[in-house]
Amino acid sequence: MVKKAKHLIYLFILKMEKQKQEPKEINEEKKGPIEKLKKITKKEEPKADPKDVKINELTDSLQRLQADFENYRKAVDRQKQDFVRYACAEIIEKLLPIMDSFELALKNGDKHEDFVKGVELIFSQLYQLLEKEGLRKIEAEGKKFDPYKHEVLMTEKSDKEEDIILEELQKGYMLGDKVIRHSKVKVSKK
Repeated sequence: MVKKAKHLIYLFILKMEKQKQEPKEINEEKKGPIEKLKKITKKEEPKADPKDVKINELTDSLQRLQADFENYRKAVDRQKQDFVRYACAEIIEKLLPIMDSFELALKNGDKHEDFVKGVELIFSQLYQLLEKEGLRKIEAEGKKFDPYKHEVLMTEKSDKEEDIILEELQKGYMLGDKVIRHSKVKVSKK
């Protein structure tokens, strides 16, 4: 760019000296230095190579595509964050009546029988809600040990067949086909 400017100035000076020698060009001198520069730049400006033009177009197109993709990626990230933030809203809304039932049960805490019945009803409500959402108990007691569903905490000698679950120490649950908590069990051994 600097070379081109120097070259243009040099050409301008040459032109001015040439005009001093030729009387015909005096009228052109009156037109002004801006028009002289325009003539000089038009004559001396090299024509752009079609390959360079194509490269510039493709580069511009690529930069726009990259910017569009970056904007798309940011929008998808925002949508994911919103989904995660509000995904639990539906289940929480379904849990609110159970919370109300707990409040009523706690208000009647001084009447032992009513309190126990209230808590049993609340447990039933909660379990039904979770079943509707796809929660299932893992059957364990009396079944053969399955390492994908059960976790052995204890073993005990027994007259039963080996690897039979004698006692379930903590219930396990599945959500759909996925184990979300393994059953903790006591298993028989010979």
